[in-house]
Amino acid sequence: MTENWKTRTRLVHAGSRRSGWGELSEAIFLTQGFVYDSAEAAEARFVQAGPDEYIYARYGNPTVRMFEERIATMEGAEDAFATASGMAAVSGALTAMLRAGDHVVAARALFGSCLYVLEEVLTRYGVEVSFVDGTDLAQWRAAIRPDTKAVFFETVANPTLEVIDIPAVARLAHDVGATVVVDNVFATPVFSRALELGADVVVYSSTKHIDGQGRTLGGVILGSCEFIRKTVEPYMKHTGGAMSPFTAWVQLKGLETLDLRVRAQAASALALAEALQGHPKLERVVYPGHPSHPQHALAMRDIGSGGTVVALDIAGGQAGAFRFLNGLEIVLISNNLGDAKSIVTHPATTTHQRLSDEHKASMGITPGLVRLSLGIEDTDDLIDDVTQALNAV
Repeated sequence: MTENWKTRTRLVHAGSRRSGWGELSEAIFLTQGFVYDSAEAAEARFVQAGPDEYIYARYGNPTVRMFEERIATMEGAEDAFATASGMAAVSGALTAMLRAGDHVVAARALFGSCLYVLEEVLTRYGVEVSFVDGTDLAQWRAAIRPDTKAVFFETVANPTLEVIDIPAVARLAHDVGATVVVDNVFATPVFSRALELGADVVVYSSTKHIDGQGRTLGGVILGSCEFIRKTVEPYMKHTGGAMSPFTAWVQLKGLETLDLRVRAQAASALALAEALQGHPKLERVVYPGHPSHPQHALAMRDIGSGGTVVALDIAGGQAGAFRFLNGLEIVLISNNLGDAKSIVTHPATTTHQRLSDEHKASMGITPGLVRLSLGIEDTDDLIDDVTQALNAV
């Protein structure tokens, strides 16, 4: 039945389970364990648990399962596994499928913690990782080998907003049997078509747009039933990265308004990008939804939107960027994104501060670059606030 529903209907109703009490709002099953009618029933469940049979909250929970089914329906995935954070989703999806001697090709422009997992964690255990300019198909072609096990990239890079050609990279990867894993946070589940375009596995930090109100950490891995249940689930349930029932309940509530919020945020982001074109205090305005972006046509083809984040390169380098941040009155300085509140971040000194200056430069992270995540405040108020802060630079 759900396959005939439109997006907003799925986000409100898909995956719902009601107890015998017939509650309207989804129930929070705040329990770590479950009781069996007999020793034989316990034995049978450990051998093969049914679709609505649970053993331990680390393995699964009714509230968490509602969240997994709802987001899977939204994404067009066969199944999902909800995790304790976005980075638990990224590291879990990769580590569950890789072992010593495997080869991974990844885009160079990534969130700082994603880089850490690839550069420090996976290589520590014998996985070979090659990095490429994600926008250069020739580099992907040269780096992907017959023994490549997986490729990994952010569909829209954090924080420089480069857009990766998913179908083209997926074709190169699939030619050698490699699995395509994408971090889809900036594209958002609202605009995502990653699985349809060739990705095999999609990960989200549900802390971002899905919660969207700064309350809980969470993540989710989406893909085929085979990958989720045979590869991801055994790894995650034994290493402890599962989402808590309370978080799942909060994020179910977030899903109900996700489409409304994200579309409003993206509209504000586009309006701001248009308003700031040619501003004398800016070296550049980076927004995939604006024609000035080098991958604008690709973003419109594959995502249909520029998303909720705008990057601004402030004149005067770090000093200029700091004056801009300190001059904002509505937009808050923090390191989250996808929130109902507008948030600004200076990546070079926060999310990517551990990287060398050379590494930052190779990713396009300049001293003046700021990442601005648009919230759901009035668009005109946000434009006025950013404009007056720029005047302080």
